[in-house]
Amino acid sequence: MLHTLMKSPFETNVSLFSSMLKKTDDFLALQDGVLIALIDNIFLKNIIFSSANLYVIKEDVYARGIHKNISSDFILISYIHFVTLTLKNKKQMSW
Repeated sequence: MLHTLMKSPFETNVSLFSSMLKKTDDFLALQDGVLIALIDNIFLKNIIFSSANLYVIKEDVYARGIHKNISSDFILISYIHFVTLTLKNKKQMSW
């Protein structure tokens, strides 16, 4: 399953969706959701603990000027790779 986070983690129930993530799931943060990938933020441990594949949209990270502060647990991808993730995951959930 592909889980996408488009809103700031401060506007989302991170505990709920991180508890739903499985090892085989893909998690993608985009738009303001990329803030969840910041090093040392309060939500990061929950997401990493899920063991899901973690991605952030590179363009959104750079647009917010936070590219030097992204956790190495996340893979920066383009919108083209986002399309690939949607094709791979027939089931999707937006947060």
